[in-house]
Amino acid sequence: MSPDKLVMMANQIGRFFVAQGPDQAAQGTAEHIRQFWDPRMRAAILEHLAAGGEGLDPHVRRAVEMLRDGEAAAISSKPGQ
Repeated sequence: MSPDKLVMMANQIGRFFVAQGPDQAAQGTAEHIRQFWDPRMRAAILEHLAAGGEGLDPHVRRAVEMLRDGEAAAISSKPGQ
């Protein structure tokens, strides 16, 4: 899948969560990508981030950074989430 398509998809997911505020939007987006994207898609979006992350909305960029840093796994273990 092309990086442009992955960016478009990630930004669409991010727009769904944006009403929750920037921090929650990043967390929700990261968790969605972690749970529902194929490992190859996750690897490709991480490669895109490493190459500069062009086109990612700010909170989506943060979500992908969270995935890169392993923070998304911690999100799902928080009480009430």
